Amino acid sequence: MKNLEESFKLAKKQDRKGQKALYEMFSAKMLAISNSYVNNLHDAEDILMNSFFTCFSKIDDCREWKSFPFWFRKIVVNNSINFIRKSKNILYTDVEINEIGTIDEDWEEEAEEINMNEIFAKMPDGYRLIFNLYVFEEKKHYEIAEILNISEGTSKSQLSKSKKWIADFLKQKKDEKQYAK
Repeated sequence: MKNLEESFKLAKKQDRKGQKALYEMFSAKMLAISNSYVNNLHDAEDILMNSFFTCFSKIDDCREWKSFPFWFRKIVVNNSINFIRKSKNILYTDVEINEIGTIDEDWEEEAEEINMNEIFAKMPDGYRLIFNLYVFEEKKHYEIAEILNISEGTSKSQLSKSKKWIADFLKQKKDEKQYAK
C-alpha cells in the first residue's frame, strides 16, 4: 500500500488494509500537528486515535483522494481545538496592539535556528493556539475569533503577544549561548 489513491479507495470501502495504509502514511505528521496544539504527547495520541476514528467513519464525506490530506488535517486540528476547549480554561485578554511595543523584525529568521518543538513546549497555551491557527492553518483573525469564541481584537493581540514571546525567548536563548562561550 504505497499509493494514496489506492489506499483511499480501499478505505472508502472500509477495507482494513487501506485504513492501515492511511494510518501509516499520516499518523506521524498528524501526531506532530496535534501535539503542537495540546503540548502533551499522550493527549495528542488520544486525539490522533479519535481523529482516525472520525476519519474512517466519515470518509464518504471526502469526495476525492487528492483532498484527503487536507480534509484529515482539518479533523485533527478541530479535534485538538475541541480538546483544548474542554480540558483547559485559557484566559485571553484584550490588549491594544500598540501597547505591545515593537517586535524585532528578525524573529522569523532566528526561529529557524531554534527547535520549534522547544518553543511550543514552553509557549503559553493561548499564544500557541492562536499562533498555530494563524501561521500554520492560515486562518484569518475573524475565523480564529469565531472558532475560539473571542473577539477579533483578542485574536490580533494574542498573535502579537505570541510573536513578542517568541522574540523574547529567542533573545534569551541567544544570550545564554553567548554567555556559555
